[in-house]
Amino acid sequence: MALDSSPESPQPLRVVVGALKNWVERTSPIWVEGQIVQLKRRAGYGIHFLTLRDKVADVSVQVSVSTATLDAAGPITEGTLVAAWMRATVYASNGSLTFECRDLRPSGEGRLLAHLEQRKRALQAEGLFSPDRKRPLPFLPTAIGLITGKDSAAERDVVHNIARRWPGARVVVEHALMQGPHTVEQVMAGLRAFDANEAVEVIIIARGGGSMEDLLPFSDETLARAVFHCRTPVVSAIGHETDTPILDLVADVRASTPTDAAKRVVPDAQAEAQVIATGVSRLRGAITRRILSEQQSLDALRSRPVLRDPGGALALHAERLGDLTGRLRRGIERSLERERGDLGHMLMRVRALSPQATLQRGYAIVTTDDGRTVSSIEQVEPDEIIVARLIDGDIAAAVVDVEPHNHDPQQEES
Repeated sequence: MALDSSPESPQPLRVVVGALKNWVERTSPIWVEGQIVQLKRRAGYGIHFLTLRDKVADVSVQVSVSTATLDAAGPITEGTLVAAWMRATVYASNGSLTFECRDLRPSGEGRLLAHLEQRKRALQAEGLFSPDRKRPLPFLPTAIGLITGKDSAAERDVVHNIARRWPGARVVVEHALMQGPHTVEQVMAGLRAFDANEAVEVIIIARGGGSMEDLLPFSDETLARAVFHCRTPVVSAIGHETDTPILDLVADVRASTPTDAAKRVVPDAQAEAQVIATGVSRLRGAITRRILSEQQSLDALRSRPVLRDPGGALALHAERLGDLTGRLRRGIERSLERERGDLGHMLMRVRALSPQATLQRGYAIVTTDDGRTVSSIEQVEPDEIIVARLIDGDIAAAVVDVEPHNHDPQQEES
């Protein structure tokens, strides 16, 4: 509805903006195709903002979208071509024209990318991309299986670089279509053949770059599961480094290019020879330094007086030992002389006290006929047989008479 106005009675801004808002919002929602050039997700908020631009002309608009609408659209990133069901509106606070998005769907290549992303998430949830199940590549494989297009640049790159890096490596090739409806079937056939061949220790699936549609077979779920269940390690070398089909994620090793795949499956003979030469040189240097160090230590030991003249120390100790031996012998001899003297005195005293010495001085030991010693006249009777024991024999005699002495033996002793 038209608003009347003049310089003398202008319309308030709020009225004009409100009328414009009412007029704009009478338009019906419409599906719009455009490319997302900017996406601002706000954590903790229910409304987010994105910038949608025409894919041909330099025309862009601001779009508000709810969290639920974004989540329902799947993985949406900047650069994605989408179809958005939008309704135009005007913000009364600043009079800016914006659009509210009530449905968002990837279109064209964007829709294909969204489907691939959903497939990736499903396979990832099943554990097909888990690093724990990826097998290591053999250091020097006996035979290398290569699945690639016949007479393709990828085949030449892989075979040439493997031969250049390790001339003794053997490459077994299975040709397959690398694009088109029969790609998955033929690649899986080559995969099964190599996996059943025990001589093949690693498998390379190689293809050069191409459009997303050309590389689409290598994101096939059936092929991904076949690679996952393969017992032989698989190297994926599909497209260029920026291309990431699902095969790259499920394979044991992802190579950015076919040339990179050749570098990953075999070592560089020249580089390995250089490593060995460097190691040998370092080992020799270490051994030489150790020998020199030990020689210096040995020279230092040999320069010590005790090792320079080992007999000198022994002579000193021998001299000291001889001195101690002489002192010990002299001490033993003096001790023996003292003991001999003491023993002689003791023998003299014992001999002096022995009955034999008494007998030698002319005394006799008198006993009765039954062997009792006679020390008093009271122990014998006249006519009794007594025995007098001398130093050289015994005399048997008969007691004729017994006469006591008139003196006191105790007085004589005193």
